[in-house]
Amino acid sequence: MIGVGNRGSYLLRGVLEQPNARVLALCDVKPGRLDKAASAAARDNPAAFSDWRKLIDRKDIDAVFIATPPDLHAEMAAAALHAGKNVYCEKPIGITPAQVRAVMEAAKKSNKVFVPGQQLRSMKEYIEAVRKIRDGLIGDVLMVKAQRHATADLPHDGTSGDWYFDVNRSGGYLIEQSVHNLDLCNWAIGAHPLRASGFGGIQMYKNDPPGRTIFDSGTLSYEYPGGVMMSFTQNVFHPRGLPNGNQYIYVYGTKGAVELMGTPTFYPLSGDPKGVVIGQKAQPDDPHAHIAAFYRAVAGGGPLPADITIGATAALTAILGHQAMTKQQVVEWKALGVEV
Repeated sequence: MIGVGNRGSYLLRGVLEQPNARVLALCDVKPGRLDKAASAAARDNPAAFSDWRKLIDRKDIDAVFIATPPDLHAEMAAAALHAGKNVYCEKPIGITPAQVRAVMEAAKKSNKVFVPGQQLRSMKEYIEAVRKIRDGLIGDVLMVKAQRHATADLPHDGTSGDWYFDVNRSGGYLIEQSVHNLDLCNWAIGAHPLRASGFGGIQMYKNDPPGRTIFDSGTLSYEYPGGVMMSFTQNVFHPRGLPNGNQYIYVYGTKGAVELMGTPTFYPLSGDPKGVVIGQKAQPDDPHAHIAAFYRAVAGGGPLPADITIGATAALTAILGHQAMTKQQVVEWKALGVEV
């Protein structure tokens, strides 16, 4: 486990639940986090490192989990793949086109399993709903309206505050967090965007925390193949009680629309206006289903819920939007220079 902070600790709990899995080594630059993770994994008596390269050099390690700040993902993932390790890399797999390209090249040269942390791909209700969209439930997809709003900024004095608000480390709100939502939009549409335009800024938290370089809000327009359009907004000042929730994805088609996030529901254009649930869980999702799928793939069975192409496409979609907001001009997908 490389990185055992907030997200890494959650992944560690999932790893410990997997049959026949043993945690051999932990790595973090913050001693307090290492101590806490070592206690959680005391069953396996793991070694502890502050230098991730020493962990990757160990010959007895089969799989590496990466849950560090996003600017470190690509270097670590590529190195682990080159060292012959199976890799579970948290999203985004990179925050620049060059980083994404490096991970793609390493993954394609490797015969090991690579899974990006796009865990919405392992949720049964979304798998079912997207399948029905593909089967023509809403007709031809025409456009998507989506947002990821938060009720507050990430805690400024939290344990991730030393990197999150630096755009060169986190990539910004769109790349670090909204990459989940954008991936779900791509999945529903069945393609990646061709170009994007938009505006972003720091509207509320100006120089808060001091030196802040990430936006706290933004609006984006994406264009997909076939003229499919998507409007996407983000902010961190969405009142909790505001109607319609802080996150949603509406997928519009020639026969109706699907409210995709939450419990996927279809609303027809004609006939009965009541919604019909199309993505219902027969039983609750395994909260660690994505990790379980990774282990099954490593052991030689089961398909990947998300692969290097999905991880790269999700990251590049977010990078495309980020570039459009920062440049305040239309940015073409082909200008990113990465083949997926």
